[in-house]
Amino acid sequence: MWYIALNVQACAGHISRKRIWCFSGFGIVINEGAVMKRRKRTVIGILTFLLAAAAALFFILAWRLGKMPWQQNGKDQDTYKKAEDFQVETVKSSVDFDQDGIDDYTDIMLGARADQEKKPVYRDGYYDGGYPPEGEGVCTDVIWHGFQAAGYSLKDMVDRDIAARLDAYPSVETPDPNIDFRRVKTLRTFFETYCVSLSLDPNDIAEWQPGDLVLFGDERQHIGIVSDRRSKEGRPYIIHNMGQKNREEDYLKRTKMEITGHFRFDASRIPEDVLVPD
Repeated sequence: MWYIALNVQACAGHISRKRIWCFSGFGIVINEGAVMKRRKRTVIGILTFLLAAAAALFFILAWRLGKMPWQQNGKDQDTYKKAEDFQVETVKSSVDFDQDGIDDYTDIMLGARADQEKKPVYRDGYYDGGYPPEGEGVCTDVIWHGFQAAGYSLKDMVDRDIAARLDAYPSVETPDPNIDFRRVKTLRTFFETYCVSLSLDPNDIAEWQPGDLVLFGDERQHIGIVSDRRSKEGRPYIIHNMGQKNREEDYLKRTKMEITGHFRFDASRIPEDVLVPD
């Protein structure tokens, strides 16, 4: 009779955790310890797969239902507060440049809101003439839309200022009217020159007024416009475009970017040869 037996074990013998099985005269040594280890690894693998699948399913459902943390931005739109709820006086501009009966600060804020209510797709690009196609844009496009609503051509003003004092714009090596006004670094220089600089502290709620301009970051930069809506703590919402679902939100609380600029436009500071109506 032929048989195979490792460690010279008998067919029915048991030594340590080794067992010999006999099939049709063949003796096969089975290491139960190794089998248990393989079974354990298999079970762990299955459990890991099931947990990963459950997590993926949870993520998909939460995303579809708008429950992810970044999708909560602006979820309190129906319960936003106003400045008067915090005994904060709303600052109005003394200028109504387009003479529509609405002061410049309010016009800028309303123009930014109207633009972002259309939910333009976040898409960067270079365009002849400078302006992106309808329905597309980035954070800087919110700004010129706001100024346009107040009667100003921000593009032309920036282009003229660069032409007049190129040395003041360290980020501009060669002037390019097709893109300069859509770069945050360029706008920062323009606003630092012609706007009133204000507090960077988001908890100094009286300093933050509708139509103000707020800049974030250093190397990677972002820009938005202050809303007339506020959180329950009094922080102003920011109207901006990063491609997020809600374009008017309590971004000063949620952002991880440092606030690096807070400005209030003042048309009286702009030279007549730079000031351009839309």
